[in-house]
Amino acid sequence: MKISIERATLLKAVSHAQSVVERRNTIPILANVLIEAEGAEVRFRATDLDIEVVDKVEAMVERAGATTVSATTLNEIVRKLPDGAQVTLTDDGTSGRLTIEAGRSNFSLATLPKEDFPVMATSEYSANFSAKASVLRRLFDKSKFAISTEETRYYLNGVYMHVSESEGGKVLRCVATDGHRLARIDADLPENASDMPGVIVPRKTVGELRKLLDDDDMQIAVSVSETKVRFATPEITLTSKVIDGTFPDYTRVIPQGNTRKMEVDAADFAKAVDRVATVSSERSRAVKLSLDEDRLVLSVNAPDSGAAEEELAVAYGDERLEIGFNAKYLLEIASQVDRENAVFLFNSSGDPTLMREGNDTSAVYVVMPMRV
Repeated sequence: MKISIERATLLKAVSHAQSVVERRNTIPILANVLIEAEGAEVRFRATDLDIEVVDKVEAMVERAGATTVSATTLNEIVRKLPDGAQVTLTDDGTSGRLTIEAGRSNFSLATLPKEDFPVMATSEYSANFSAKASVLRRLFDKSKFAISTEETRYYLNGVYMHVSESEGGKVLRCVATDGHRLARIDADLPENASDMPGVIVPRKTVGELRKLLDDDDMQIAVSVSETKVRFATPEITLTSKVIDGTFPDYTRVIPQGNTRKMEVDAADFAKAVDRVATVSSERSRAVKLSLDEDRLVLSVNAPDSGAAEEELAVAYGDERLEIGFNAKYLLEIASQVDRENAVFLFNSSGDPTLMREGNDTSAVYVVMPMRV
C-alpha cells in the first residue's frame, strides 16, 4: 500500500479513529486503526467492539492495500507535522512496518495483520431515515447532561431515543435521567421514522456522534435496529451497539400539576446560582430558593465555610415558597436555555420542579429538590 494525503485531512480522520479506541486494551489489535486504500479513497476504521467509526477521505492512492497501525501513535505523529504537509504512508506488506514520510520527517511504525481486525457485523435496520445535523445536535446536546454515571443502573447510561406522542402529534424524542434530574427534548418526526424501535444510545456514542454534527445543513442518515444504531454522513459512518435494557417510564416523573410559576432571565439566574454556590460545601452544594411576590432570594448556608445571599427580580405571583436544590443541577439545567427566559413550575418544597424555555414545551427539564 502506498498513499499520499494532505496533513489536515489525515489528522481529521485519524483523530476520529483514536477517540473511539480504548486506552487500555487486552486485545492489542483494538488499539489499532485499519487503513484501507483503494481507487481514489482511503478508509480509516476503528472499533472498541461496541462502537465502530469509518472515515472515508480522498487521497492519491499509488498502490492499493490495507494495514493496521496504532491509532494513538499515528494521531500524535500527524498532529506534530507542519501545517499543509503532504504525508506519504507506505506499507510493503512483508516487513510488518508502516513508513510515514512528510518533508524531512520519517517514521516507521509496527503493524498488525489486517485479517485480525474485527469488523462489526452489519445488522438489518428496521428503520432508516435522515435528519438535519442541527436537529440531532439539539436533541442530544440538551439531554446528555442528565445521563447517569452509575454503572449499576446501566440502562440509564445513555440517551433514550424513541418516537412519542406530543400535543401536536408524533415526535422524535430524546430522554436522559439519573434519578435526580431529567431532560426530555422533542423534534419534528422525520419522514420514515415512525416505525423506529426505541433505543438507548450509550454515553460514549453520544460523545462521538457530536463530532459529525457541526455542519448545520448536513443531512445525517440514521438507521436503527433493536441492537444497533448507525449515523452516517457521506464521509463518516458511526455504528454502535445500543444498551440492552429497558428505559424506565419517565412520564411518571414529569409533574403535571405544578402551578406556581416563576419566570426569570436564564443567564442572570445561572450567574447568581454560581456566585452563591461558591461558599457551599462541596459535598451537598445546596442552594435555597426563597420566593415571594416578584422576588427571588438565593442563599447558601455552609456552617464550616460561610454564607451567601443574592436577590433577583423575577416574575412570580403565587404564595411564598422555600425550596432547595443541588447547585450543580440548577446550573446545568439553566445553561440549556437558548432563549432569554427560563420558566420554573413548582408545586411544593418536596416535589419535583419542572423547567422549560419560555412557552416552548419541546424541551422540558425536571429536577428533584433537596432538603436545606
